[in-house]
Amino acid sequence: MIERKSNKGADVSADDDFLKLRKGEVAVAPPKKFDASLYFIGRIRTPWQSRAQCPKNTRESDAICTIELDPRWTPALKGLEIVTHVLLLYWMDRTRRDLVVQVPRHYGEQRGTFALRSPARPNPIAVSVARLVRIEGNALYVVGIDCLDNTPLLDIKPYFASTDSVPEAVVGWHARRGE
Repeated sequence: MIERKSNKGADVSADDDFLKLRKGEVAVAPPKKFDASLYFIGRIRTPWQSRAQCPKNTRESDAICTIELDPRWTPALKGLEIVTHVLLLYWMDRTRRDLVVQVPRHYGEQRGTFALRSPARPNPIAVSVARLVRIEGNALYVVGIDCLDNTPLLDIKPYFASTDSVPEAVVGWHARRGE
């Protein structure tokens, strides 16, 4: 097996093809400098070590995953235990950042990056609405994550159905095509 390093130094095996271009995909050169900075507030622990193992979306798995929050942020969890779901923002640190057109394996048709939920994007920020199972100290146990083990966590927000749910939203481009 051939091993290579991603831009952030994470080990990437040749079996994970998320750094390769598929037929029909288009990549561009990224900007030379960043506009903002951020820091990770924790790590997400999941059972998935490769993209092939990872669920395609958050509703495909009922695995209980652990959010390991940096202990300095533990007081920020006060009151979160009363919600049933949380919004998690995380950084997909082991993906391409230069794709503008992609060909999803499960669909096989070209789509612009911003028309997809793919982790490959200019800023690989992912979002999940996860069911909060419990909180123990600086650890949150959740269901509804679709990322690789040790993915950096950017933020946690309570999910409020009254403001976060949009009942009239169209299901997605699958629904628009009658699929």
